[in-house]
Amino acid sequence: MDSKEKWNQKYSDRLTDQILPEPNRRLVELSAYLDRGSAIDLASGLGGNSMYLAEQGYEVTAIDISEVAIQYVREQADHHKLNITAAVADLTKETTALSGHKYDFAVMTYYLDRSLFPLIKQVLSTGGYLFFETFYKNGSTGKQQVSIQYKLNSNELLNEFKEWKILFFEENEQEGRQTIFCQKTTE
Repeated sequence: MDSKEKWNQKYSDRLTDQILPEPNRRLVELSAYLDRGSAIDLASGLGGNSMYLAEQGYEVTAIDISEVAIQYVREQADHHKLNITAAVADLTKETTALSGHKYDFAVMTYYLDRSLFPLIKQVLSTGGYLFFETFYKNGSTGKQQVSIQYKLNSNELLNEFKEWKILFFEENEQEGRQTIFCQKTTE
């Protein structure tokens, strides 16, 4: 089963089980920084973060490999009159469409492809914000059934975005996640 089929099945199952998307809790806690503009949600899944950002006044671009997820995001955006443009794209291969665009906010949660770090830095406007959260190698196995290649090293996001203004950073040992919220300060 290729990645597209895998994610289509996963999102179909979630919708069948009525597991509806919610925004990331830490993103919501940092909402004081949200100030409208343009936003990109990379690997958006069913669009919990996209819908939340659109509700906060952002013009959102949601991108995911899954047609099932993107169709759901489009339906929800239409139904709730949200300003979301949703597109199917494999971020491991199709990033050229993003080149040349600038966003005020970028979000990526629970997806890791280190080759996207330069793209994130390129598409975010100076003064724009990044919210990034995913699994990291914390030594505890917990309930995570995630390949080690999709887990960050300790402080990896902190090191990757060290030139930016770090507003929030956390490595949560119990949950095995790393979170960063930062602002791009220079081009």
